[in-house]
Amino acid sequence: MTKLSVNINKIATLRNARGGETPSVTEAAVKIQEFGGQGITIHPRPDERHITRKDVYDLKPLVTTEFNIEGNPHQDFIDMVLEVKPEQVTLVPDADDAITSNAGWDTRKHLDYLTDIIAEFKKAGIRTSVFLDPLPELVEYAAKTGADRIELYTEAYAKNYLINKEQAIKPYYDTAVEATNFGLGINAGHDLSLENLKYFADTIPNLLEVSIGHALVSEALYMGLENTVQAYLKRLAKW
Repeated sequence: MTKLSVNINKIATLRNARGGETPSVTEAAVKIQEFGGQGITIHPRPDERHITRKDVYDLKPLVTTEFNIEGNPHQDFIDMVLEVKPEQVTLVPDADDAITSNAGWDTRKHLDYLTDIIAEFKKAGIRTSVFLDPLPELVEYAAKTGADRIELYTEAYAKNYLINKEQAIKPYYDTAVEATNFGLGINAGHDLSLENLKYFADTIPNLLEVSIGHALVSEALYMGLENTVQAYLKRLAKW
């Protein structure tokens, strides 16, 4: 079964809009795990507009499933991850001022850069994942970096799902097959939702984990957090 890791950045965004500690990202993480979530994802950014450095350290002892920290591997990010030692770090090439992640790595162009950084994380016993567009030709270079997994950047799939889902998913399927051939695990995330998740999870081979935040938190406003987490888990179930 594909694991559900819930990205709680939007909880932090809501908290920061008002100030104070409500809603609590730590309480949200605990509750998500109680409701069946199999991981907690955060993506701290340098300006701390949602997840703060304090959040990262506060969450570490509370995440009893899998802690996944995403981000652009600037030196301060690297140092923080090496200190916190989450189960997984996902490297994302987003600009500091980006509203959200908007592209995967060019693993061919940044091969040496990524190889050096990934070696540091692997030496510390942290599983590594590289954010990747659905381009099979880049998988070989992702493998050469020493990464354990790729995370498929799924915005294009989500955008085109209602237009032609078979066409939308084809490059993701091809990239996943190539990743499997190179011995890489497969994660996915960005704009996956209750509407489009099941088809993706049923079609992509060897999908180990999805990271979902914006849609899940938005849907929880109407359905409640527990019901929403359970609904996502049902979409991922194979029965």
